[in-house]
Order: sequence, then C-alpha cells, then structure tokens
Amino acid sequence: MTPTFLHSAPQRVVIVNPTGRYASAQVAAMRAAGTSIVAGIAPGRGGTIQDGLPLLDDLSQLDAPADAAVLYTPPDGVLDAVRDGVAARIPLIVAAAEYVPVHDSLKAATIAREAGCWLVGPNTLGLAVPGQMLLGSIAPEFITPGRVTLLCRSGTLTLAIARLLTEAGIGQRAVIHMGGDLVIGRNPHEYLAALAEDSATDAVLYCGELGGDKEYALAAALPALGKPLVALVMGRHAPAGTRMGHAGALAGAERETAAAKLAALAAAGAITVERPEQAIEALKRL
Repeated sequence: MTPTFLHSAPQRVVIVNPTGRYASAQVAAMRAAGTSIVAGIAPGRGGTIQDGLPLLDDLSQLDAPADAAVLYTPPDGVLDAVRDGVAARIPLIVAAAEYVPVHDSLKAATIAREAGCWLVGPNTLGLAVPGQMLLGSIAPEFITPGRVTLLCRSGTLTLAIARLLTEAGIGQRAVIHMGGDLVIGRNPHEYLAALAEDSATDAVLYCGELGGDKEYALAAALPALGKPLVALVMGRHAPAGTRMGHAGALAGAERETAAAKLAALAAAGAITVERPEQAIEALKRL
C-alpha cells in the first residue's frame, strides 16, 4: 500500500491531545506550514476552542472522516489512540511519543498494518512534504521542495540532513522521520516499495544507524526501487554494547553494526557513504 501523503496532502487532519504546551506549539507550526487541521481531540473539553481550533471529545464527533491524525498522547496512551484512529478508518497516523512500551508498539503496528493504515513512529518528529504539508515537528525553514526523499531513523539527523540538503540546493520530495524505537509502524523497506511507485521521487537518501536489522530487508528491496539510493548508517565508531541516543540505536550483534549494514547495502547496489557531507556530494553528482 502506498501511503496517502504521496498522492495528495491530507485535507482533514486531527490532532489527538493538542492541549499541552509542546503539542499546542506544534499545532501552530503545522497550521503555519499550510496543514489543514480541522479539530483537536481532547476528552472532557469537547465544544471548546483552543487558539481557533475546535476541540472534540472523541473522533466520533467529527462531521466528516479525517484523512490523517497526529498523536501527542503519553506513551501509555498510544496503543488506544492508534486503535481509535484505525476504528475511525484514518489512513495515516503519526505517533510522536517516545518510550512507548514495546508490546504496545508491536500491537499498534500490527493493528495499523492489518487495517491498511500507515503508522509513522512511535518516537517520531513526523513527516513533511515541503510546500504542501507538515505532520509533526520538522522545522519548515529547514526544508524546500524538490525530488529527493529523505528517510531517517534519527530525529536529530532528520533535521540536520534536511537542512544540509536545503543549503546545498537539493530540494526534497518528502522528509520522513520513520521513528527511532525498536518497533515502528512501517519499516524502511516498506517506504522503499512505496517510493518505487512515486514518480515525484528521483532519488532516496536513507539515514540509518547501528542497532536492529531493518537495513537487511531494505537491501533486499533495493533492486526493485529502480532509482538511486544513497545510504548513510551512523554509529561506525560507537563502543560495543552502548546505546546511542534512543531505544533502536544499540548494536547487540555484529550484523547490527553500522559497518555490516553499510556493506550489505553496498552489495545490493546502494551508494554508501560514511558522513552526511558525503551524502550531499553523492546526490550532487547524481
């Protein structure tokens, strides 16, 4: 299934738990970026207005179906929020929270995938299609429209590399922070399959990191992409057994190291680089 945001920008976005300080600031940024937010879901505050945004008690009170949702629920509320979104047939859900229990993430990812819903995160800054929409907290000033899609496992690197691309004059088709947890809603190879069908993407820049084995499925899917992929895997010099930043960035075996992943991606035909500036130069050559 190709995610809906690659076809057209969502026109009816809802924000779950928009009333906290962080969430309300992100709502303002998303609206400023042109995202069409129609309501916030805030149990107990239905019928009120927050900064011009109507608040509802639950999704059933929407006057028409939503086509995307951004969740700012606490970690232990993510599973229920995903269940509610799937029940409401929302095709795209972004789950921002970090530290979601692993079993909850597994259940949420399974529920969403079985329903044909595209779940981004947990532990994500979200995604953006420059000039069209923003779902989450990717800085609009760091991105610019173009034809390179950035897929990233780290939130910090998503922002840093998007800014480097923009400064180098390389525009982005989409900027996607897939999520940094061990379990995420959709894995890199699933995005790759969708991008293979996306005529607006000319090349893909993938930024992974040590830990886990998602890059091996990505390597297996690479021949079907039909367009160049530049791969950067961070953590080549990380001490063995040390978690770097978040739950997904821990190499527990040799195949989970950055070097092993880069070797597998290179063997599958990726253009592999060791540093962000080398990724920019590789894309310039393309």
